[in-house]
Amino acid sequence: MTQVYIEAAGLVAPGLAGWKDSLATLRADADYQAVELERYKPLLLPPNERRRATELTRLAFRVAEDVVNNTPASDISQLAAVFSSSCGDHQIIDQISRALCQEQRMVSPTQFHNSVHNSAAGYWSIATGSQATSTSLSAGDHSFCMSLLEATASTAIEQQDTLLCSYDTQPPAPLSSKCYVGMPFASALILTPVKTANSLAQCSVELVENQTESSCTNPQIEALRTLNPAARCLPLLELLANNNSGSVYLKSTGSLCLKVSIATCQ
Repeated sequence: MTQVYIEAAGLVAPGLAGWKDSLATLRADADYQAVELERYKPLLLPPNERRRATELTRLAFRVAEDVVNNTPASDISQLAAVFSSSCGDHQIIDQISRALCQEQRMVSPTQFHNSVHNSAAGYWSIATGSQATSTSLSAGDHSFCMSLLEATASTAIEQQDTLLCSYDTQPPAPLSSKCYVGMPFASALILTPVKTANSLAQCSVELVENQTESSCTNPQIEALRTLNPAARCLPLLELLANNNSGSVYLKSTGSLCLKVSIATCQ
C-alpha cells in the first residue's frame, strides 16, 4: 500500500469551470448545467508557445493552472509531474494522418512539434521553468487509474510533491469510432509525501482483484463519468468535495482495480 496526501484538486469540463466553482455541483447542492468551455489562453505560457499550443494542451494547462491557484504557497517549479491522456492529441493525429494520405505528404512543422505524447508536459516545463521529473503516460480507459498509481508511487518513493494532470478532448471522425470521448474533461491533483496545513486528505492506494468499479452517488455526476477516460476520477473528486472519508475502486486491466482510500484531513 502506498500512502500520500492530497494538497489540492482541479477540475475542468463543460459546466465545471474550476474546482471551487464545481464544489456545489459535486456536493449536489446545485444542478449540473453543461455549459460549453470557451477557448482557453494559458496564463503561464509565453506568447510564442501559447500560439502553438493545441486544444488538448490548453485543456491540460487550464486544469493545471486551476490546481496550482488553489495552492499559492507551492513552488510550482519544483513539482514533479505526471501527465495522462488516453490516446494523446486526437486532433494532431487526425491532421498528420490526413496529410500523409495526400500526394505531397506535407506535415506542418507545428503539428509535428505537437505530435509527441509528452508535448503538454514539455510546454509545462517551459512555462514553469521546472527541471523536475516528468512522466507522460497513456493507458486508454484506464489512464487516470494508472496515472494516479504512478503519481502516488513517485511521490512516496522520491519524497517530492507531484502534480497529476489527466485530460482528454473529443476526437474527430473516424477516430471517434475507436476512441470514444463524449466531452472534454480534465482533472488535476497535487500530491505531497507528508501532511501539511493545507492537506485535504490522506490518500492510500493498492491494487486489488475482483472488485466492482465505483460510481458517483450524484446521478448527474455519474452521467459524466463514462463520457471521458479522464472523468473516471469523479468518484474520488466527489469524496474530496464532500469532505468525506471512504474508498473508491478504479478499474484497471483484467480483474484488477486500484483501491483508493481517502481519510479527510479537514
